[in-house]
Amino acid sequence: MTRTSPTRQKQGGSAATSVAQVRLRPDELADLQRVMQTLKLHSLSDALREGLRLLSREATEVAASQEIRDFYQGAQAPTPEGVLPATADELAAADETEW
Repeated sequence: MTRTSPTRQKQGGSAATSVAQVRLRPDELADLQRVMQTLKLHSLSDALREGLRLLSREATEVAASQEIRDFYQGAQAPTPEGVLPATADELAAADETEW
């Protein structure tokens, strides 16, 4: 459940901000603290804003890929001129790649 407080003015700017509350399990908080250390994020707010930014980007990519699927109505999208379609082995190798 998200609770918001009355809107406050952001320090040094005119943009309004809201306060949201989130419950984290101990393991999630430990993961978040490790991420904050690794990425040199200075506050929980910075970390959560960065997470929301990444979620927003991913949602935009998912929506774009759905638009492409809808446009081609289930058919394979064409490849650019001079580019060969990936083979089954290349696709399988890509699926097995770990980052």
